[in-house]
Amino acid sequence: MAMDERKFRILQAIIDDYILTAVPVGSRTISKKYDMGLSSATIRNEMSDLEELGYLDQPHVSAGRVPSAKAYRLYVDQLLRAGKLRADAEPQVKQHFLGRVRQMEDVIDHAAQVLSSLTNYTAVVLPPTGSQPRIHNIQLVSVSDTAALVVIVTDTGIVRDAVIRVSEELDSDALYAISRTLTGELKGATLHEATERIPAIMARMQRQEELLSGIENVLQEQERAAYPHVAIGGTSNMLSYPEYSDMEKARSFLSLMETRDRLADIISQKGEMSFTVRIGPETGVPEMSDCSIVTATYTTGNGQQGTIGIIGPTRMQYSRVLSIMNTMGRQLSELFGTGDDSIKLE
Repeated sequence: MAMDERKFRILQAIIDDYILTAVPVGSRTISKKYDMGLSSATIRNEMSDLEELGYLDQPHVSAGRVPSAKAYRLYVDQLLRAGKLRADAEPQVKQHFLGRVRQMEDVIDHAAQVLSSLTNYTAVVLPPTGSQPRIHNIQLVSVSDTAALVVIVTDTGIVRDAVIRVSEELDSDALYAISRTLTGELKGATLHEATERIPAIMARMQRQEELLSGIENVLQEQERAAYPHVAIGGTSNMLSYPEYSDMEKARSFLSLMETRDRLADIISQKGEMSFTVRIGPETGVPEMSDCSIVTATYTTGNGQQGTIGIIGPTRMQYSRVLSIMNTMGRQLSELFGTGDDSIKLE
């Protein structure tokens, strides 16, 4: 028994209906709501075949059918093979980004909120990774007689700031001069390289050990962060879906959302695929056995890639999600300096 065009049309209608209602779908529903020119009996026979093929499950005797993970996989693969994604989400996404924000972390946070708002699912956005970020400049700003704010800006746009102790002898002009010296010494260095160079700089600037030691600590702290920033939006959105009405299942999901490093590992794109769609058991995460994870990449001006991800029930609106993520990926790429390509489907 093979999947023919008629079976696929019926399966597509069942998936579309279940995505909207979360209610098991029967043959009479398909016959009434979808103009296929087929009788309920014919549709019922085809649904039995689809169940035998592993594309439908029957939760209860005499109840309608629900799509299986195998069905969603076929559905998504067909969407991706269909070619260019629709751009109907573009005006909404662009409207949210009309007021640009300056720092990358602000953009990352904002993107997660926009994605969760437009999809009504949970969104996760990771900053660009790949090669090590390199220092663009270092600034020291006086905040009191014995303290200064050190601001470290990398080539990815990520900013790290911290208050460090400094000598009372250092006024604003002296801090400005030291900022220029440090930027000249460390510009282009990775965080690890900069940390290794600090002792030599400290030896030449003997009166500034306290200040340089503080900068060294900031560099080390930034270097130790596997994911400098993980933005999550709409964590509670999942609780509005009947799949997560069970308290234990909801608690398990919310607990996972709190472990940001693990979540980043799950979402982070591995390899060269522009899109990945993992459905149900394909996620490999027990807490997400009833979820699908859709991820896509965006690219910065220096070629580094970041990841955007959507977590939703397996019956998520895949077409709309893929469309929104396509537009978001292009928008982030434009903001971070490429400005020419949308995400290309593999």
